[in-house]
Amino acid sequence: MSKKPSRKPINEMQQLIAKRRVARRLAMIGTYQWLMTGNTFEEIYQYFQQDLELAEDFRKCDAAFFHKMLRWSIENTEQLETLLNPHLDRKLAQVDMIEHAVMRIATCELINNPETPYKVVVNESVNLTKKFGAEQAHKFVNGILDKVASQTRPEEFKASQSSTLN
Repeated sequence: MSKKPSRKPINEMQQLIAKRRVARRLAMIGTYQWLMTGNTFEEIYQYFQQDLELAEDFRKCDAAFFHKMLRWSIENTEQLETLLNPHLDRKLAQVDMIEHAVMRIATCELINNPETPYKVVVNESVNLTKKFGAEQAHKFVNGILDKVASQTRPEEFKASQSSTLN
């Protein structure tokens, strides 16, 4: 009889990381929905509560983080576009909506959550794009978000770049 390997208990930090990962995915889905429909934050939030699959995922996420990210993504279009547009090789309206949604959420997090290292924000965004976006879209998202991070977190970005060179 073989024994199943025991799983290590998940500590609080691992739980927070997992909950935030789910919240980022849901915020990206909500932002995508907003880009497609123009629905208000309240309408999207209500939809998330009513849809069985989304409601189940919602119970697994950091709800406050999700709420903050989605609301900020929807309500701060001008600031987000001002940060994203200079780095794009085309108009934002021509960017695939999944990529657009991922970059909006990531930019929100870069601005509002300085406790999360920018490399984590970029990596999580790249992973979302790999899962939901076009085949090579993650490279585009990675490049744009690196540039946005250099603007929104110049000291952290510079320190990271110099530590990579050493």
